Amino acid sequence: EGFSSVKCFLSLYRFQACVYFASVFQAMSCGIHYLASVFMAVTPNFVCGFPGNVSSVLFHNSSASSIEDIWTLWTSTENYIVVQLENGEIWELDQCSRSKREVSLDLTYEYKGNKSVFPCSDGFLYDDTKWKSTVVTQWDLVCDREWLAKLIQPTFMLGVLIGAVIFGDIADRLGRQRVIWFTSAAQFVFGIAVAFTFDYYSFVIVRFLLAMVSSGYLVVAFVYVTEFVGIKARTWASMHVHAFFAMGIMIVALVGFLVRTWWVYQIFLSIATLPFVLCCWMLPETPFWLLSEERYEDAQKVIDTMARWNKVSTPCKVSELCSVQKDDLASDRTDDDETSSAKKHNILDLFCNWQIATRTITVWLIWFTGSLGYYVFSLSSVSLGGNEYLNLFLIGAVELPCYIIACVAMDKLGRRNTLIPFLILSALICVLIMFIPQDFNTLIVLANMAGKFSIGVAFGLIYLYTAELYPTIVRSLAVGSGSMMCRVGSVVAPFCVYLRSVWIFMPLLLVGIMALLSGILTIMLPETLGKPLTNTLVEATEMGRNKKSCSEKTPPAHSGAELEKIEMFGQERVSTDK
Repeated sequence: EGFSSVKCFLSLYRFQACVYFASVFQAMSCGIHYLASVFMAVTPNFVCGFPGNVSSVLFHNSSASSIEDIWTLWTSTENYIVVQLENGEIWELDQCSRSKREVSLDLTYEYKGNKSVFPCSDGFLYDDTKWKSTVVTQWDLVCDREWLAKLIQPTFMLGVLIGAVIFGDIADRLGRQRVIWFTSAAQFVFGIAVAFTFDYYSFVIVRFLLAMVSSGYLVVAFVYVTEFVGIKARTWASMHVHAFFAMGIMIVALVGFLVRTWWVYQIFLSIATLPFVLCCWMLPETPFWLLSEERYEDAQKVIDTMARWNKVSTPCKVSELCSVQKDDLASDRTDDDETSSAKKHNILDLFCNWQIATRTITVWLIWFTGSLGYYVFSLSSVSLGGNEYLNLFLIGAVELPCYIIACVAMDKLGRRNTLIPFLILSALICVLIMFIPQDFNTLIVLANMAGKFSIGVAFGLIYLYTAELYPTIVRSLAVGSGSMMCRVGSVVAPFCVYLRSVWIFMPLLLVGIMALLSGILTIMLPETLGKPLTNTLVEATEMGRNKKSCSEKTPPAHSGAELEKIEMFGQERVSTDK
């Protein structure tokens, strides 16, 4: 059934298919920029610099003529290197300090005499066997400046958090099309600009702006494709936006393996954005948003264009919907104080009544948990042992089958009944990893892949689930605010990983607890499988009630149902024509 939905989508929705693939292509760039710092901010082995030219180097029982020959023997940050300069001075080089031996007779590794300790005023020497240059080596983000390097990913995610809210709200006010245009062009401009920043602070500021526009695009793109795709293919179409995001992660691993200079690496990653920037101006506005803004003529033009592409002879007429829409809005004003037809909406609309408020709190918690687990597993992948490039590639590749399984389960079992078991499974896997011996590297990697798989299902599902739980007038705001909570989890995730220094399993414990709590609370959410998108807050509220309460008070459901015809008319008309 799921695969037939995709086939139906590709054959009957030609216009929607073109719009969809054009839109989700840019999601690869979002995945690229989100994880780019994994290799761009690598801290290689390093020691203090020395004042002069080296004549010989000693590391334990090994001697060499240059420090570059010693790096292959370096095994621990507690090690130090002994160097003898051409003027006869002997220095012991640690990572964050250096010592000059007072008596420099013989070059030996062990020394019991007096030493004078000096700071690293001559800079640092870095191991460039893997990376020729990173932002850490570029601006010496080590020792007392190490905290600046650790802030690179959290500050990026802070920009993602702010961008999710700002652009989600702007998309509801100004339209999805304009936001997609702006954020696409800005991703390319800021992505290239990052490579040419002149110091750490300009680097962080430009990356912050890049994070805002990347997040803005991703949030609005989910809403955009959800409103364009028919109900039969909505699950597969929206979920596989994440598949393109995962491909972006895989591209990061590939480019990181091939390019070892950070600014060249950044330019190559940003070029992936260029093809979409050149054609994004052709994307139309969604009929859903145009109708919610009462721009009926513009909506009819888009529908007529869809009809021509889909070879439909008698397209849907907006004029047939206008009277129903107006009657529904008038009924809302009479029966309820909330006016869903209001032009401006804010985050308080997500707490307009008890049902919507509890739904919002639960959804926000799921967003937070999904993001926290997703990035804890992703950021930890490069430290699981073995080849870090292969690990990151696998951590991205494991998402591709997980979305296929998630789509089948969502169509068979429903959104809620899929979300609950996978959240609980994530918690169980976190507990399981704690009992695996640390020398079982392969098993640890497989368990982490399984954890990423299960949390990936929940993380991918919540985008679509949120869009279906809320009406058109606040849908982008709901997804945007949910994404904001998700980015709070993203900001917390790097610090959560740092807690490994307290207890190696602390990050897994936190993720497991949050996943279990989220899975239990998800039971309270309504099922949205097979239901039309709602258009008013009244309809969204009634969706969570039982049949008895719905019969006592009939909501103005025609608006959402009629709007759904815009999604489905291609299939209905084509089938009739055949």
